[in-house]
Amino acid sequence: MKFLAKSAPAIFVLLWSTGFIGSKLGAPYVEPMVFLTVRFAAVVPVLIVLALVLAKSWPRSPAAIFHCVVTGMLVHGIYLAGVFWAIKQGMPAGLSSIIVGLQPVLTAIMAVLMLGETVSKRHWLAMAIGAAGLALVLGPKFDLSGTGITVATIAAVLAGVFAISLGTVYQKRFVGSTDLLAATAWQYVGALLVTVPLSLFESWHITWSGEFIFALVWLVLVLSVGAILLLMLLIRQRAVSRVASLFYLVPVATAVESYFLFGETLTLVQLAGMALVISAVLTIRKPAAKS
Repeated sequence: MKFLAKSAPAIFVLLWSTGFIGSKLGAPYVEPMVFLTVRFAAVVPVLIVLALVLAKSWPRSPAAIFHCVVTGMLVHGIYLAGVFWAIKQGMPAGLSSIIVGLQPVLTAIMAVLMLGETVSKRHWLAMAIGAAGLALVLGPKFDLSGTGITVATIAAVLAGVFAISLGTVYQKRFVGSTDLLAATAWQYVGALLVTVPLSLFESWHITWSGEFIFALVWLVLVLSVGAILLLMLLIRQRAVSRVASLFYLVPVATAVESYFLFGETLTLVQLAGMALVISAVLTIRKPAAKS
């Protein structure tokens, strides 16, 4: 258990980063809101079964259920819907990734305002260095020539980033005492409340290819169950601002995975950016010196 506790951040980053790979594999075969709806609908029964076997209790009060549902709407529904919709409208993935990179800073600010967390000057400086490193990693993918760069698409991604940042803090404040499995099951019910209505504007045509099925199974089991449970566990155990810093590492891991899986290049500038990001996150995670 001690090994799992220490390795949980690294495992989370690795699992979460594969979500972009899975989404890229499945995207050609289904529209974005339908993809999210099918994914979330498949997750709910899996989590219910796990919760029935392993959960110590289910949230019984309407308030506890409400908080779980709201968390799911923010962290899963609005966040992914905003990003997926913007990319579908033609926003370059590199630009959306840079906007999403605002999340650790935004989450830290919300943690200070809503939870009263203390963020040291060293932490703020490390986040600035991490943001600079992230810009170097994503720089080669930055492209302003796409027609999908509009007020609407930028607003959609910003809304998604705001939602997951707020949802992370909201989870820490209101869902901390609810059984993890039961709470996560209700969260995906909340996510469906966002994506189901949006999916009604799409054709619901799905090409059930082997690649799509593999991507769907991977996203359901590895991302929506494994990675999300780890994220919720980390939020409960650690300061939200420290957990949020892990998201700086996700594009780094994704870039490395894309290099091996899709033959994408890694330049010296990107490697230097990765080094900055890793050093920044290690600095944030280092315990403050006792006086």
